[in-house]
Amino acid sequence: MTEAGTVLGMPVEADRIAGKAGSAGLAAPMISLRIVDDEGGDVAAGEPGEIWLSGPSITSGYWNRPEETERAFTADGWFRTGDIARQDDEGFVTLVDRRKDMFISGGENVYPVEIEMVLLDHPDIAEAAVIGVDDERWGEVGRAFVVAKAGCVVDPADLASHCGARIARYKVPKAFLVTEALPRTASGKIQKHILRTWTAPAGGQD
Repeated sequence: MTEAGTVLGMPVEADRIAGKAGSAGLAAPMISLRIVDDEGGDVAAGEPGEIWLSGPSITSGYWNRPEETERAFTADGWFRTGDIARQDDEGFVTLVDRRKDMFISGGENVYPVEIEMVLLDHPDIAEAAVIGVDDERWGEVGRAFVVAKAGCVVDPADLASHCGARIARYKVPKAFLVTEALPRTASGKIQKHILRTWTAPAGGQD
């Protein structure tokens, strides 16, 4: 990341890389890395938490933005990345999602990336993005935006069934909206802040 330089990397041994498929690797030399819960306590191996960093390559702050700098660092100098990850007992880190994209449904943390990967595994889906929206009963629930592959017609009920067979029920989006395209930045990143302003895209289905 820009604020920290290279943080994670895989060892050069091919067999270790193959055995850790999906992982971003180990912390780089001179980088101290913690994965913590909402209270700043270290989580157990395999549990998700936010990555905190320390080391000589970590930025000392944001230029002329003291309030943002204060939010980004703990009192004892750890940089809060905003990235959620898991670390196994060998130290390998697997990224889960961005903290700001996580939502809480019925008291359970839900990471949209997991749902998006399930949707992209559907044969008729070309693109997918999931956000959390307010819900009176559950606090928040998922809303999925999908782009169908050319010539395919997507049935929201089928998507719900597809998700329900692969992830926990509380993670299954409560609405599936079909759109012709997802809003992206010039670099191709999905702009979820724009999706939060959408209720029913033109041509969408709920």
